[in-house]
Amino acid sequence: MPDALLALSRTYAARHGAPLIDRVDPAVFRRRYFARCMGCGFCNDACCDHGVDADAPVVALVLARAAEIEPLVGLPRDAWFDAEVEHDADAPGGWFRRTAVRDGRCVFRSRTGRGCVLHGWALGAGIDYHDVKPMVSTLFPVTFSEGTLCVSDELEDGTLVCAGDGPTAYEAAREELAYYFGEAFVAELDGLASRVDGER
Repeated sequence: MPDALLALSRTYAARHGAPLIDRVDPAVFRRRYFARCMGCGFCNDACCDHGVDADAPVVALVLARAAEIEPLVGLPRDAWFDAEVEHDADAPGGWFRRTAVRDGRCVFRSRTGRGCVLHGWALGAGIDYHDVKPMVSTLFPVTFSEGTLCVSDELEDGTLVCAGDGPTAYEAAREELAYYFGEAFVAELDGLASRVDGER
């Protein structure tokens, strides 16, 4: 039986206004995984096989810089995202488009090396990778749903290939959560993490 959700002292909004978080699943403080993605030698970037929900600000910036990104992706820009726009109050900007999957992997997964083409391109171009990498990707396997900060289904059910050893999902995502939601958010989560740890 899942643990009861932990209520936060207030609702926290991400920097683009969404999502809004007012509860936390304690699994965020308990579930562990390898976390050092680029130091992993056993997963072959498996978490990038399925594509991801790319939020409105990310889609806009990626398409605005498509001429620079296109040679790295190896596919034309009109093949990068599913045509359907999904309206979702949890998504930054109020909507998302799913990244396309080609040959069993996200179109933005590197064909010549490791990791995300968008992340690598941003670092090389001297821009903040948060601007071009979907929030869901950056936080994974921490995620959010209907006001709750939680872990992905794959980490919850143990099917994530790197699940088990390593830091907690919260410890691994703490810096990114601070970027999106602010220092007050992680300060409150730090307190909850200590409380949950003390209950073990």
